[in-house]
Amino acid sequence: MRLSVKISLFISIILMYAGCSKAIEKDIDTANISSENFGIEISDNVISPMTELFNNADSYLDKNVIIQGKIVDVCPMKGCWIEVKDFDSEKSIRVKVKDGEIVFPKNSKNKEVLVEGIFSKLDFTEEQAIQWKIHLAEEKGIELTSEDIELDASDLVEYRIKGLGAQITTQLN
Repeated sequence: MRLSVKISLFISIILMYAGCSKAIEKDIDTANISSENFGIEISDNVISPMTELFNNADSYLDKNVIIQGKIVDVCPMKGCWIEVKDFDSEKSIRVKVKDGEIVFPKNSKNKEVLVEGIFSKLDFTEEQAIQWKIHLAEEKGIELTSEDIELDASDLVEYRIKGLGAQITTQLN
């Protein structure tokens, strides 16, 4: 009986130590991280991998989704969109918000983000696709004409997220 009490006590101490060390480890991991929220507070729903969204787009159209990734581009004019690259693939998606409702800081590039919004699809005519490419270039200070643009099939469809909220994470030094 005495040996079983010692074993139980030993196991309890080990489990208690393991739990404490994980808690301390988590505090250390998050101590140098800051988050800034834009728009609605992100819900506790499941994060949708971008590959899942693109591979099963029709199943997600017009539905609320949550994605996470790295911001690889920001609208240089009004901060009305960000381009988010998936952590696990080369996929990326534009998150567009209504001008002025949410303004993404221009220094958000290369930061991690969690986004909630409505998954949507834009079908462009050839003329609309050309004008869209010209518009995106103009935002970056590049002048193009329709003669400068070459289209392929992928230019006629754009999947994007109508952003409702975002949480941008910054690693502090």
